[in-house]
Amino acid sequence: MRPLVFLLLCLVGLTGRTEAQPAPASLNPAELQELTALYQQLHAAPELSGQEVQTAALLAGQLRALGYEVSEGVGRYERPGWASHGVVAVLRHGSGPTVMVRADMDGLPVEEKTGLPYASQVRTKAESGQETGVMHACGHDVHVACLIGLARVLARSRDQWQGTLVLVGQPAEEVVAGAKGLLADGLYTRFPRPDFVLALHDHAELAAGRVALCPGYALASSTSVDLLIRGIGGHGSKPETARDPVVVAAQVVLALQTIVSREVPPLEAAVVTVGSIHGGTKHNIIPAEVKLQLTVRTYKEEIRRQILASIERIARGTAQAAGIPDSLAPVVKEVQYVPATYNDPALTQRLSDALAITLGPGQVGPWPPVMAGEDFAYYRLDGQIPTCLFWLGAVDPALVAGGGPLPSLHSAFFAPVPEPILNTGVSAMAAAVLELLGKP
Repeated sequence: MRPLVFLLLCLVGLTGRTEAQPAPASLNPAELQELTALYQQLHAAPELSGQEVQTAALLAGQLRALGYEVSEGVGRYERPGWASHGVVAVLRHGSGPTVMVRADMDGLPVEEKTGLPYASQVRTKAESGQETGVMHACGHDVHVACLIGLARVLARSRDQWQGTLVLVGQPAEEVVAGAKGLLADGLYTRFPRPDFVLALHDHAELAAGRVALCPGYALASSTSVDLLIRGIGGHGSKPETARDPVVVAAQVVLALQTIVSREVPPLEAAVVTVGSIHGGTKHNIIPAEVKLQLTVRTYKEEIRRQILASIERIARGTAQAAGIPDSLAPVVKEVQYVPATYNDPALTQRLSDALAITLGPGQVGPWPPVMAGEDFAYYRLDGQIPTCLFWLGAVDPALVAGGGPLPSLHSAFFAPVPEPILNTGVSAMAAAVLELLGKP
C-alpha cells in the first residue's frame, strides 16, 4: 500500500500546484457590480490629454474616501497654458517596501462607434482648435477603474501586508507628457520614492480573464521627427528654373526605407514610417518646401541614434544631389520622444509566478514585444527602479476563439468586456502588489 499512497500524495501535490488559489485580495460580487458601473461612467465621459478635470476629481474623491493621503494637481508641463491633473495617493502601513502603481487617465480624439448603451457622446475642441469626438479607445477607463478597485481591496486587506502603497492617476499619456510632468513636479521627492513601479494595460488581442507578461523590452521607444525639404519654387511649366522639393521629398521617402533593410542589423527591431507629407498649393506651382512627419521605433538607444543620423544624412545627400544649395539644406527636428519600456526580467518572473498562483497557470502567459510606445518607461529612471507593465486581456473570449479580425486599440469600435476585465485586473494587480510588499 505504501507505494500507492505515495503515488496518490504526489498526484495531489502536483494538482495543488497547477490549480488557481483564491485571490488574496479581490472584489466581492457587490463591489464588482459597483466598479462596473463606475467604469461605465468613466467610459461615457472621456477627456483629452491635459483636460482630465472630472476624471481626476472622481479618482481623487474615491481614494480620499478610502483613507489615502491624496494630492491633486500634481505635474509640471512644458506646454504653455496646460494645467496638470495628476493624482497621487499614499497609504502607509508600517515599515516595508514602497510599491507604486500607475493608471493613465486621458482619452483620445476618436468618435466612438461601438453602439454600447454607455458609449461616449462627448465632443470637445482638440489642441488644434478643431471640434472632435472623444473616446476611451485605449482603455484608460479600464486602468482607472482597476486602480480604484485595487485601492479598495488593499485598504481593507492591511492584515496581509506592510509597507507603503503609492497610487498614481497620470494625465497626458497619449501625448507622452504625463510621466515626465509628474517626475518634474517631484513625484519621487515630494512623495515616497518607490522600490518597484507597476502598471497594467488592456490588450485588444488577449481574451478577458487572461494576463500576459514580457520580460525585457516590452514596448519600443517612439520618436516623432519633422523633416523640412527646402527647394527653389517656380512655374510648373519651367522646372529647369526651379529646384523641386516635391521630387526630392519623393526620393527621400523611398530612400528612408533602406535604413532598416540595409543599415540596421537584421536581428534588431526598428521601424521608420513617413506618416504625412505636405507641399504645394496649386497644380502649376513648384513649391519652395515640403513638410514630412516621421515616426521612428526601436528598442535600443544606439539603434535609435543611428537611424536619426541616417535620416539626416539621406535627406541632405538627396537634396545636394538635386542641386539644392547648402543654404537650403533640409531641416531635421526631433519633436517628441519616449524611451522604450523595459520590464525588469527578475521582477517580471517574480510577478508571473505570483499571478499564476492567483489566476491559474492557464490564464497567465508570455507576450512578445510590440512596437507601440508608452511613457511608463520614464518611471524606471534609466534602470534605477525595477518596473513592470503587464497586459490585461480585454476581449470576449468567444471573439478571440473565432479567429476573426478584432478592433485594435485606438479603434472607434474597441469595446472591452467590463466585468471579467475588472475582476481579473484588480485580482492580478493586488496579487502583484502583495507579492512585493512586506509580510506582517
